[in-house]
Amino acid sequence: MGVYCVLEMYTPSLFKSLKEYNKKTFLSDLTAGLTVGVVALPLAMAFAIACGWAEITPSTGLITAVVAGFMISLLGGSKFQIGGPTGAFVVIIAGVVGSFGMSGLILCTLMAGIFLILFGVLRMGALIRFIPYPVTTGFTSGIAVTIFCTQIKDLLGLSIPTAVPAEFVQKWQCYFEYFHTINWWALGISVFTILVILITRRYAPKAPFMLVGMLAATIICTVFNLPVETIGSRFGELPKGLPMPGFPSVEWAALPQLVKPAFVIALLAAIESLLSASVADGMTGSRHHPNTELIGQGAGNIASALFGGLPATGAIARTATNIRSGGKTPVSGIIHAVTLLLILLLAGQYAAIVPLPALAGILAIVCWNMAEVSTFCHLLTGPKQDRAVLMITFVLTVLIDLVVAVEVG
Repeated sequence: MGVYCVLEMYTPSLFKSLKEYNKKTFLSDLTAGLTVGVVALPLAMAFAIACGWAEITPSTGLITAVVAGFMISLLGGSKFQIGGPTGAFVVIIAGVVGSFGMSGLILCTLMAGIFLILFGVLRMGALIRFIPYPVTTGFTSGIAVTIFCTQIKDLLGLSIPTAVPAEFVQKWQCYFEYFHTINWWALGISVFTILVILITRRYAPKAPFMLVGMLAATIICTVFNLPVETIGSRFGELPKGLPMPGFPSVEWAALPQLVKPAFVIALLAAIESLLSASVADGMTGSRHHPNTELIGQGAGNIASALFGGLPATGAIARTATNIRSGGKTPVSGIIHAVTLLLILLLAGQYAAIVPLPALAGILAIVCWNMAEVSTFCHLLTGPKQDRAVLMITFVLTVLIDLVVAVEVG
């Protein structure tokens, strides 16, 4: 009896959903999966580019969305969760790659997946919900500011011959030094993309507005042959498919130093995925299983690492899109991953013509949504202890790094 209860407690939502699955449910999941797959396409590429390293290409983001998104839907504890790369990881990814290279990031992602599985097995899903709200708001808003700062070069089309510094102050010193190199065509495409997204979201809220903005900017740049940088000019063509999985090379001397960032990645993944699942519960009246969800997130991150991908977690905006599009079970999340894989296989070469200012414009919108300005301002009017924690976490995230901010917060 005890073994049965344990198995029931950790049974993925997919397996429970299939007990009463029918054709009508599948058609709803199919529509939602195709929709959210299209929505996830520009975001997966944009988050990869935002990490700021040549080793992390748009295809790395797509591989993460395909592999981790599939595993999170297959083994997770929410019916509606859509997993993939998110903005929460951009800052810490950039720091890990800068210190330990891409192999260090892959190993870090693998360790984070193991931590997440341990969180679930040890039933820590309920405890993670008690992390103070000012801490999560502080580092989320700080991440939004940091990501936006990384996009200034592409938003303005600046010609900077050297690598842009990672530190906040030095980064802006570099920008000011090269502001005279601004490419007005790039700035125009950035603004055009943002306007198309805002107008589409206002008048056609069910449309994949991020994709509409990206496609409109790509068509304009291609038709008029505008002198702006594209994915192809910086990264080359995307590969036509997934790479073969493999275990990352282990540098034992660096392993102890990777434990801390791996734990922070796991903590961020746990917080964001459970928050996303809770939002889904509020929209649908359902109830997710937090510990099973953490195990699914862990499996997704381990699989992503084996394919050379990035850390992943539940994405609130994509999960909400899944629900609004009619998703009923985790099958829609699996279809979303398959949709992205088919795009990679059949149309990956066309991604080379996407202008980078368009993706920077998409990230500018994401950063504004992520910053939670109204919530941030509301917390500033609250108790002074909350204000102190909020500002300390925010400032440390922007000026130092996310690991220190989470620890201190």
